[in-house]
Amino acid sequence: MLADIVDLLACPVCQGDLVIERGALRCADGHAFDIARQGYVSLLVGSRAPGTADSAEMVAARAGFLGAGHYAPLTEALAESVAMRAGHAPVVVDAGAGTGHYLATVLEAIGDGVGVAFDVSKHAVRRAARAHPRVGAFVADVWRPLPIRSGVADVVLNVFAPRNGPEFRRVLRPGGVVAVVTPAPSHLSPLVRELGLLSVDEEKERRVARSLDGFVEAERRTIAFDLHLSHDDIVEVVRMGPSAWHTEASELEKQISGYFSRRATKNRKKVVVRAAFHLSIFEASPRSSAVP
Repeated sequence: MLADIVDLLACPVCQGDLVIERGALRCADGHAFDIARQGYVSLLVGSRAPGTADSAEMVAARAGFLGAGHYAPLTEALAESVAMRAGHAPVVVDAGAGTGHYLATVLEAIGDGVGVAFDVSKHAVRRAARAHPRVGAFVADVWRPLPIRSGVADVVLNVFAPRNGPEFRRVLRPGGVVAVVTPAPSHLSPLVRELGLLSVDEEKERRVARSLDGFVEAERRTIAFDLHLSHDDIVEVVRMGPSAWHTEASELEKQISGYFSRRATKNRKKVVVRAAFHLSIFEASPRSSAVP
C-alpha cells in the first residue's frame, strides 16, 4: 500500500517529503497528486511525453501468461538470488514493474520488507498496486529523475525494462544491488524466427553494461527451459512483448494460427518453445558512490 512506502518517496516537483492527506500525496510546498481508487498515484510531471507505455491489452496478456506460471523457473531463480542478498526488512524497488508479478514473488521469498513498484503504464501500475499487500505503486518514467529519496533501497529489480544507472545508484543504499533480467538470444525460439518477431540484438549485453556504468556484474546466470504452449498461450506471449507494437493484431493472429497448425497435432495440443534469460546481479563499483 502507498502508506507503507510514502516515507520513501519524494515530490517529483520539488523533491520534498510527501505525506498522505485528503486522498492525495502532498508536500509542504503544496504540490498534490491524487490517489486513484485502485490505490496507486501518478507522479509523472512536466510537459515532456513519457516513454512508451504498455497498453491495456499488452498488460492483460502479460498478467494472463505470467499468472499461468509459464515463467515460474525464472521467477523462482530471481527471488532466490535477491533473497540471498536482501538482508532483513529490505526496501525493494521494481523499476518498470509491469504487473508486479516478479516483485510480489521476491517479497514472498524474503518474508518481510516492502516493495516500491513503478511503471510508465497506468494499466500496469493498477495491477501492481494489488500484486502484494506490502507493495506500493505509482506511475513514473524510468528515464526521468525518480520520485524516490536517495539511499533508501536495498535492491532495485529491473526485469525486461529500461535502466537508468545514475538514478539506480542514487536511490540505493551502500551495499545495495541491482538485479537485471534480460532475454537471451535464443529466447522464444523457434517462435521468433517463424513469426518474424523482434529478436534480441547482438549489442544487448553491451548496452546493459553501458546503461549501468558505475556498477560491476557480481553474478550472472543463464536460465533456460522449455515452454509447452497452447494456441492461446502463444497469443499471450506474443501480445505481451514488444512485437505487439509493430504488427497489427489481426496479422499476428493469422501468423500464430498458421504456426500452431504446422506444429500441433491431433494428439498433441501444445507446442514446445524455448525460454532463455540472463539474470545478473550488479553491485556499485568501489570507485562509485551509492549516493552521488
